Amino acid sequence: MRFGLWYAFRNPSAWQTSYRDLYAEVLEQIEWGESLGYDDVWMTEHHFVDDGHSPSPLVLATAAAARTKKMRIGTGVLLLPLYDPIRVAEDCAAIDLVSDGRLDLGVGVGYRVEEFEGLGIDRKKRGGRTNEALQIIRRLWDGESVTFHGKHFHLDGVRITPLPLQKPRPPIWVGGFSDAATKRAARYADGFIGTGDLSVVYPQYLEALRAEGKPADKPRVAGGHFWLIVSEDPEKTFHEIAPHIRYQINVYAEWLEKAGQPLFPHLADDAALKASGILQVLTPEDAVKAIRDYTAAVPLERYYTWSIPPGYPVRKMNDHLELFARKVMPHFRA
Repeated sequence: MRFGLWYAFRNPSAWQTSYRDLYAEVLEQIEWGESLGYDDVWMTEHHFVDDGHSPSPLVLATAAAARTKKMRIGTGVLLLPLYDPIRVAEDCAAIDLVSDGRLDLGVGVGYRVEEFEGLGIDRKKRGGRTNEALQIIRRLWDGESVTFHGKHFHLDGVRITPLPLQKPRPPIWVGGFSDAATKRAARYADGFIGTGDLSVVYPQYLEALRAEGKPADKPRVAGGHFWLIVSEDPEKTFHEIAPHIRYQINVYAEWLEKAGQPLFPHLADDAALKASGILQVLTPEDAVKAIRDYTAAVPLERYYTWSIPPGYPVRKMNDHLELFARKVMPHFRA
């Protein structure tokens, strides 16, 4: 099983630092993480967020490509309905070339109301836009001269150059929390990407693969605990990090409630956070057991969890990331 880092580059006002320093320290950590044996790095996306949540995952993927040599670089996830699929195909081809064939394109439909309003995209059409965009990107990467007339995109004889380095093309992952997402992944992608409890969507994904006439015996799935941090003193670490996680979850809860998808509870205090199970701070031995239990229920090709709590000093996480790499990851290597 491969292990990954996952970043949002958030800089909340309560703990604000310079964005220049934040970006420099995260990129430095990614490079260092590769030397520890982390296999992947994933960049996520949101727009118009007060804490600067990264709006530019492809730019950051390029920066990570320049700092690493072996680590695969993925978007986890790029909000595809907000993009022109031709530009995504071209930009990702360039990243794949710059990285010597290390790009994974993970996409989702998004949900946050302000993003669709701010970018002038009808939120109700995000599923259809995503489905069409995935078809277009695949065909462009296959080197076709693409003519496509859908409800959302129209192309006449479009062909891109250069093509990605990977053949037949970079892997495409589709993420989400719904049955529609699993069907989209089965139809248009190479794998499904998620986080947290995947016990419902995983069997849906297998069923969707079978419905598409595709093998479901070795599905490609990327996922992991929302937060799993390894520590030699879990109680102390929990209370240091808890305010940052409560901030993150409460922001998500607000966004999702406004979008009509109440997936997270509001966490009033550290006790509520602990009861929710969203943040797990474990000894290395307990972390190994937790990941074994998780992957027994949902077999994973890639495991990742958030790397930096919003506003927590980047370098203070190094001890935890190193402990995970040295005392947890080796138990899952072939």
